[in-house]
Amino acid sequence: MIAFHLDTHSGVPAYLQLVQQVKQALRLGMLDVDDQLPTVREVVEQVIINPNTVLKAYRELEREGLVVSRPGQGTFIVRTLAATAPAQLAALRRALTRWLRDAHEAGLDDESILALFTTTFRDATAAESEGTA
Repeated sequence: MIAFHLDTHSGVPAYLQLVQQVKQALRLGMLDVDDQLPTVREVVEQVIINPNTVLKAYRELEREGLVVSRPGQGTFIVRTLAATAPAQLAALRRALTRWLRDAHEAGLDDESILALFTTTFRDATAAESEGTA
């Protein structure tokens, strides 16, 4: 089951953070079709949030066709976003973990690592879309 967390300093509304976390879990194969999301009460207790915020996030996920609410039973995943096999994701995660360790050993702090990753990702994506990658 997914464990939600909120970043109060991100500037992203809490309900969108919940939506993004479900989508990330779907993309990474951590959630699959027929998996149940935590109840509103469980999320409220876990991250100390207004129940209406959780309901808004779950309604957005339902509007996007990712979940369905079954009265008296809960909210369930009906569509996944995973496009890569779990074994391949695991290998990529290991490689990324090694890269992060190397970056820390090179003396980069977390903000520098994030800046390096973000700019490299943006540049690689741009080059790929231009056909120069």
